[in-house]
Formats: sequence, structure tokens, C-alpha cells
Amino acid sequence: MSTLIPVDSSWLLFAILVVIAAVSIWLEQKYKWAAKMTACVIALILAMLLANFRIIPTDAPAYDFVWGYVVPLAIPFLLFNANIKKIWKESGRMFGMFMLSSLGSIVGGVLGFFALRGALGLAQARSATSMFVGTYVGGSVNLVAMADATGADGSLVSAAIVADNLLMVLYFFLLVALPGIKWVYNHYKHPLIDEQEKLGASTDNSAAAYWQAKPVALLDIAKACAVAFSIVAVSKLLAGWFGSIIPTTNFFFTLLNGLFGNQYLLITTITTVLATAFPKFLGNIAGAQEIGTFLIHIFFAVIGAPASVEMIIKNAPLLLVLAAFVVGFNMIFSLVFGKIFKYSIEEITVASNANIGGPTTSAAFAIAKGWHSLVVPALLVGTLGYVIGNYYGIFLFTMFS
Repeated sequence: MSTLIPVDSSWLLFAILVVIAAVSIWLEQKYKWAAKMTACVIALILAMLLANFRIIPTDAPAYDFVWGYVVPLAIPFLLFNANIKKIWKESGRMFGMFMLSSLGSIVGGVLGFFALRGALGLAQARSATSMFVGTYVGGSVNLVAMADATGADGSLVSAAIVADNLLMVLYFFLLVALPGIKWVYNHYKHPLIDEQEKLGASTDNSAAAYWQAKPVALLDIAKACAVAFSIVAVSKLLAGWFGSIIPTTNFFFTLLNGLFGNQYLLITTITTVLATAFPKFLGNIAGAQEIGTFLIHIFFAVIGAPASVEMIIKNAPLLLVLAAFVVGFNMIFSLVFGKIFKYSIEEITVASNANIGGPTTSAAFAIAKGWHSLVVPALLVGTLGYVIGNYYGIFLFTMFS
């Protein structure tokens, strides 16, 4: 399929991806409607539009570079504050809701696998289920990790991304609308909404206020980059070494090989251990969260590019159904167990968003809604999802074998 910008125009495609990320962030901070959508979703939609109007290709070496280098680097930057002790202390209640929601993703994945394995084929159903469970517990970054860990076919990964993107965008719109639905409003607690109604709607853009300029020194950038690059390099070396020495002769060893031989799992695990062991050093590096967040917006532009409407019609319907199983049960578990354990609708929707989109989208969602007390818990539990989502996906992939 010919496009206005050729596949091999890497620098021009890099420029477009970065501009999409920058424009999305600008729109989010400039307009309230964009803040409600979040910059991540806007970046994804803009790239989808450019691809479907055949301005940019749906696949290119520039995109592979983002998957192979930008995404692994983004993870450490985002995890510098992933102090497990802090997560438990400051976000214990949100952590509970997040884990309940994640159980829905697992149940939906298992049921979807058994319902569709005949139509998809066992090998594709295993890989696709692992990718969807991983991505719907920790966000789209985990889909990359699961594709790498399961050795999924390139065409399957592309179709899964298409299905993931479409469903994720639709679900985010549902989450935005959910607290305002009359039945939900009447049957769930909503203390933050009540407080907003008492104070009156604010005219300020919450996203712009949250991401206002902060002092960042040259040394901060140097330290952040030095640590992030080192973690990625060491993780890649260790993953290759563990993958070569751990046999795959039985379930236990296969699971170990999948866990320790995956660079993304090692990146998240090593960064989390360091963030917990040295919270003052990593947690005080200014600018790391901003760098990681910007890199993730570039990634959202990249995952939007393969989302061709033509490909959805041809290749993605069954995968869309499988993804709907996972997302649907995540929502059911969130609402049912949220009600049972007396969570507010604000906590329920933010936790579910953290499962489906990850820390960046859930924090942006909380910011856009003006629920500032939930921003840090959203970032913390969403960050934890990077770790546990990959473990869930690897476990299911090994179990289904």
C-alpha cells in the first residue's frame, strides 16, 4: 500500500511521531475537551487518522525503533518513583481496587481463550490471550513485552494492536461517561464529585496545572538518562543469559525461562527494586517522570499507526472479541467488587483505567476529572501494573501450553 510518506523516510516519520506527541500534550493542556480524552488517546487517534488517509505507512522501520528502544527506555523513567513501600503506604486502598479489577482481566482472558481457541487456533489464541491480559493489567507497554515473550507472529501482533487500540479508545470514553450515568450515580459513592458540586465546576485546565513547569537541573537529566540506559542495557544482557541457561523441559522451568528471559520483566523488576532500595536517590531525580511520559506519548502514536480500518475488517474481528472478553470482565469485576467492598465510583473508574491503559492514562484521567487526590495512587498502582501484568501474561501463556 503506497503512502504519501514512504516507509523508508525514517527521519520524517520520527518527526511526525514526535510532533503528534507534542500536539496531543498541547491540546490536553489547552482545551478541556482534550483533557477529558487525554493526550495518550489523542496521539493514538491522530496517528490512526494519518495512517487511514494513507499519509503515513502502517508499518515502518521507524516504528520498530520506537518499539525496540524508546519503549524500554520509557519504563525506567516512569518507574523511578515505584517504591513498593510507598505504594502500599499511600495507595493501599487503590491497590486493593486495582488488584480486584485485574482479576477480571485474567478471568476474561481465560474464558475468551477457551471460547475462541478453535476459531483462532491454539498457538495464536495462547499468544493473543497473553498479550491482551498483559496489556489490560498494565497498559499498552505490556503488549510489547508479551509479544516479545511469546514470540508472536508479526501479523498477529499488528492485528492485536488494532483490536487493542479500538477497544481501548471506546472503553476510555465509557469510563469518562460512567460516573454521570444516573443508575451508577445513584448506586455508588462519589465523594469527590460531591465536593466538586459543592465548590462549583472549575474553569481551570487540570492537566495544565498538574504538568506546570518544575525546576530541572542538567545534572537531573544526566542522572536520569545514565540510570535508565544502564538498567535497560543490564536487563537485556541478563535476559539473554537467563534465556540461554534455563531449560524449557517442564512447566516450572518454562515459566522461569519466560520470566527471567524477558527484558521487559527484568527492566520493571530491577527498576522497582532500585526505587524501593534507594528511594531518595531515584525518587528525587527531577524530570524523569516528564521524560518517561513524553516517550510514552510517542509510543501511543506508534501503536495508533497500524490501526487500519481495512485491517480491522479483514484480520481483527476475532481478536476484537477476545479483547472485549478481557475488558468486559475487567469492568464487571470492577463494578461488582467495587460495590461489595464499598469503593467510590471515582476509585473504581481510575483503577480500571490503570489496568486497561496504564499509569499515564489513569493519571491523566484523574487529572482531567479534577480528582487530584487520586493522581498519585493512579500513577503508583498503574506503575505496579507494568510488573504484575507481564507476570500474569507469562503465567497464562505457559499454563495454556
